[in-house]
Amino acid sequence: MAADRPVALITGAARRVGARIARLLHARGFDLALHHRNSSEDMAALVADLEAGRADSCLVLQAELGEFDRLPELVAHTLGRFGRLDALVNNASAFYPTPVGGITPQHWDELFASNARAPLFLSQAAAPHLQSTGGAIVNLVDIYAERPLARHPVYCMAKAALLAMTRSLAIELGPEVRVNAVAPGAVMWPESGKAYTDQQKLIDATALKRVGSPDDVAEAVRWLIQDGRYCTGEVIRVDGGRSLQI
Repeated sequence: MAADRPVALITGAARRVGARIARLLHARGFDLALHHRNSSEDMAALVADLEAGRADSCLVLQAELGEFDRLPELVAHTLGRFGRLDALVNNASAFYPTPVGGITPQHWDELFASNARAPLFLSQAAAPHLQSTGGAIVNLVDIYAERPLARHPVYCMAKAALLAMTRSLAIELGPEVRVNAVAPGAVMWPESGKAYTDQQKLIDATALKRVGSPDDVAEAVRWLIQDGRYCTGEVIRVDGGRSLQI
């Protein structure tokens, strides 16, 4: 830990795209506060790998993002450990179908908790500290926020709320804090929710005719944090041109 190193707080960081974002930011000199919910083993392996390269550079934060009191705590623990905060990456996301006729309040609560509610209150808690460092927020959104996916209305609504939040906070927190979003395409198939039996059809519908990589998403997040100094309220679509044809 060094006082002059930038610090990023990443939700859902133990696995998949979140872990790739963590690895890239760490390689670029960031110390990391890494949140997970239940992926203790994956998180332990990730942190061991990162700290083998730079000791005392990671803080592990376990929390259920649906529990409101835990959200400001994540920011407070980050500040307590590192003394600063330069970036917040709202990556954690729940995803599963909610066809009309079977939607319950629990579906609403679960899908909005990680996809909209937690990002808002984490951003609010982080804002004063990001303002002092001229920092940035990056939210992981989805093309389905703008072009809905059948049988997933609650998920689509939650991501639409996150997209609206991105644009609203860009105004509210400027000029000190930049707030942007990344909308990944086919870079990693979901483990639950949608059965991608039509994977090749989806790939063929993209302009680049191939699957992307989680590293492509991670690089977009890194660019928005480090290099996109005149970008705020924007969405970078990392989808191989899929959004052109949906």
